[in-house]
Amino acid sequence: MDIKQCRYFIAIAEEKQITAAARRLHMAQPPLSQQLKLMEEELGVALFERQGRTMELTQAGRSFYEYAITITKYMEEAVMEIQDFRQGVRGKLNLGMNTISDSLLPRVLQQFRMTHPKVTYKIQQNESAQLCQLLDDGKIELACVRMPVRTEHYEVLHLPQEPLYYISATPLETGMNGETYLKQLAHIPLLLPSTEGLGMFELILDRFREHHVSPSIMGECSDVAMLMELVRLGFASSIVPRTVLQLHHEHVLHIYRIIDQSSTVGSALVWLHHRHLSKPAQHFVQMVEDMLPSVTEKSPSTLQADS
Repeated sequence: MDIKQCRYFIAIAEEKQITAAARRLHMAQPPLSQQLKLMEEELGVALFERQGRTMELTQAGRSFYEYAITITKYMEEAVMEIQDFRQGVRGKLNLGMNTISDSLLPRVLQQFRMTHPKVTYKIQQNESAQLCQLLDDGKIELACVRMPVRTEHYEVLHLPQEPLYYISATPLETGMNGETYLKQLAHIPLLLPSTEGLGMFELILDRFREHHVSPSIMGECSDVAMLMELVRLGFASSIVPRTVLQLHHEHVLHIYRIIDQSSTVGSALVWLHHRHLSKPAQHFVQMVEDMLPSVTEKSPSTLQADS
C-alpha cells in the first residue's frame, strides 16, 4: 500500500461515493473501484459498507481513516520541508567572520534573517588565515576575510575599501579638520588591532612601509572591544578601519581620518571554487551582491564623537 492509495481511500471516505470520489481525484471510476478492492484484499477487512447509494466506513475503516489522514499529513509536510531546503528557505548558513569584519555583513544578515526566517546560523569569528583554513577543511561555506589573502582556489566578492582612522583619548596637535598623515603618527605609541603576523596588524604596518614611515608599536590587541576601551582610558592610541568605529561608536574619542594616498583596507567574501554552496549560502552571496551598490561611505564627521 502506498501514499496514493491512502489518498484514494480518504476521498472515498469523505465523498461517500465512488463516483464523487473519482470526480474529486480527476480519474475514472473503474480504476478507483479496483484500487479500493486491492486495499481491502491487502488489509483483509472490509473498509466500507453500502447503505443505499452511499458508502459508510466500517469500524475498521474508521480506524484506518484516522491513520490515513495522519500519514498523508506527515508526508505532505515532509515534502514541503524538503522543498524548502531545495529552495533555500531552510537549512544552516555556516559563515566565518574576520575579527574585524566589514560592517556591511551585519546589515546583510539582518536582511537575510527577515527573508529566510527558517534558516539557522553558525557564525565563527577568527583571523583571516584561520578562516581560510576552515574553508579548506569544509568547516564553513563562506568567509569574510581581510584582503589580501591567496585567492587561487577561491571565488572572491570584494567589499568596499575602507579608510583608516587614528584614534586617541587626546587630540593631535598637528591634526587639522579631523585628518592626519601617517608621518605625523611616527612617534606616537600605538596599540594595533589583530596579532603580529596576521590580519589587520600587518595591513597597517604595510601602509606605514609604503609611506616609508617607521611607527612606534607598543603592542597588539586582538580583542577589538578591549582595544577600544584601552584607547578610551588613554592606555594607548591606535589605528583602525572605519568598520571598528561604526561597530563601537559608543566610545568618546578623538578621531582622525588618515588621508595618505592608498591608506585604505579592504575585505572580501570568499568561498571555495570547487565546492557546491548550499541554497542558503547562495542566497546570502546574492544578497551581499545586491546590497553592495547601496553602500555609501560615511563622512568622518558622522563617525567622530569628539575631534
